[in-house]
Order: sequence, then structure tokens, then C-alpha cells
Amino acid sequence: MREFIKTQITDHIAYIGLDRGKSNALHLEMLKELQEELRAANDNPAIEAIILHGKEGFFSSGLDLITLYGYEEPTMQEFWEIFMSVIYTLASLPKPVIASITGHSPAGGCVLALCCDYRIMAEGDYVIGLNEVPVGIVVPSSIFALYSFWIGQPTAYRNLLEGKLLSPSAALEIGLVDELVPADRIQTAASRKAKSWTQFDRAAWGATKVNLRQTLLQNIQENKTEAIQQVLAQWWRPTTRQILKTIIDNLTKKKG
Repeated sequence: MREFIKTQITDHIAYIGLDRGKSNALHLEMLKELQEELRAANDNPAIEAIILHGKEGFFSSGLDLITLYGYEEPTMQEFWEIFMSVIYTLASLPKPVIASITGHSPAGGCVLALCCDYRIMAEGDYVIGLNEVPVGIVVPSSIFALYSFWIGQPTAYRNLLEGKLLSPSAALEIGLVDELVPADRIQTAASRKAKSWTQFDRAAWGATKVNLRQTLLQNIQENKTEAIQQVLAQWWRPTTRQILKTIIDNLTKKKG
């Protein structure tokens, strides 16, 4: 039984739900569970498609900075190893993967959505995008490749250096999301999209998907070690620790 990932299988579709606290903030144990669940879904011949979803108001707020701030160096190394592995696993699955973005999806939440084949976002006062730079986190080239795969290099470049977060309608306009629907219709829309793809020959669809992503997947895999070293070096810098501490203090005050 998984603690942070809840999966239901209906009509040959695995609905993999992120389920940790209010905002689905990512920490080591949650990512390990997600990795196991994705691999199990891929290995199960009865599962034809995957819908990755959050909960009302949040897909995922990204990294759980409060928890991660307290990690010792070996645990932090392990976190980034598993984070990059999850990205590769999710991006390389030969089955259709739909992101059902049920609310806010900044930073790591946006990265997970970018790995999917199609993104449906709930209408509302939500944000999505990659805001790592203002937090003091280095963006690896593989994440730039993933972002620009969908929205083009110039826009991805500008957005990343600004740490830009977008509204659902702005995200739709630039191709960061593919569809906007009312929150109460998002799972229906996601399953409809999944079924539209599972009607095709599975081997042909899956092989074509992997072919089209070959350069992207190569980039994620080949730059993994360098990316982790760079992110870790920045993570332990005093300036980054200070930025993180300020963010965490603000978050703790809000919770209080």
C-alpha cells in the first residue's frame, strides 16, 4: 500500500494520484513511490494508458522545500537521483500519459506535467511554470530541453531565466497546456483523451512516441550526473540556503 500515491485502474486506464498533504509537495519517499507506480503501470499489459492527477487546488506545488532543507547531503543526493530518474521514467513510457492538472503546478509539479503527452488544466486562479531560478535552484539543460520541447526554445529560455509563472489561459496560449476545462470535468476530459489514443495499435503508437522523443530522452539520460552535481553544488551555497530559509520562514508563517 502506497502512502503518497493512490492508483485506481478503470477501463484499462491507471489513474495515478499524487496524494500528500494539501499541496502534494514532493519529497524523497513520495518520488520513490511514484517511480514504483509508474514502472508497475508500464509493466502491466492490462494498462493501456496513464492519467497522472493531483487533488482539488493542486497538481503539485513542486519540491517540499521545508523537508528538503533539513536533508543531510547523502539524502539530498538520493533525492535528486530519484527526481531525475522519475523524469526519465515518465518521459520514456511508451504508453499514453495524460497530466490532469487539477490546480497549481509550479516548479517540480510543472516538470512532471511536461513529461506527459498531453496536459489538461483546470480553469481557475492557478499558476503553472518553472520558477526555480528565483528560489536559487539551477535549471539543468535537460529541463530546458523538456520545456522547449513543448513551447519552443526562445519562450522557454525567457520564461526560465525570469522564473515565470503563468495563468491557465496564458499557459494554453503558448502550448504549455493543451486544454482548459472546469475542475469538475477534468478527469472526464483526461479519460476521453486517453481513450482516443488507446484505439490505435499500441506497439506502433508507443514506438513512434519514443522515436519522437529520442533526442529529448538522450539529453535527460546523458546529462543526469552533471545536472545533479550542478544542482547540489548550488543547493549548499550559503546564498541559496539564505533564500530557502526566507521562503521557508514565510511558508511557516502562512501555515501558522
